Amino acid sequence: MAGKPDFEAVFQRLRGILEPFGSRMHVVADHAKAYAVDLAPPAERNPTTRFGGVRVGSRYVSYYLMPIYVQPSLLEGLSPALKRRMQGKSCFNFTAVDEGLLEELDELTRRSYEQTGGNPHWGVARREEHRMAYRKSMSVARSR
Repeated sequence: MAGKPDFEAVFQRLRGILEPFGSRMHVVADHAKAYAVDLAPPAERNPTTRFGGVRVGSRYVSYYLMPIYVQPSLLEGLSPALKRRMQGKSCFNFTAVDEGLLEELDELTRRSYEQTGGNPHWGVARREEHRMAYRKSMSVARSR
């Protein structure tokens, strides 16, 4: 019989991938069940400026990386194993720490940051084209 997943360990490992970018951008959530980073300061923030986040859910820990939604070419060369973790176009779900996959996700996050340059104006036309301005961004309120 399998034990209960250690979501705390998964959350901390995923947060560790995203956290270095918090000092380069703007941290918008930082608590026990969510960590999120935005490209824009508060006065300019909207759902299109979200860079990424980590959220503990009831069945898995989710890692959101919004630049891949707008620029799917960032996913080129992604391993089939990491691709299987994708839910939708910008979310990866984990129930356990898998160092190989998380190292690959770390590299994908770094490439995503290099692509955006941490600039809230990066890809605005593409983000609007994808109607991201009208999509609900990662809800921090749901994670309590």
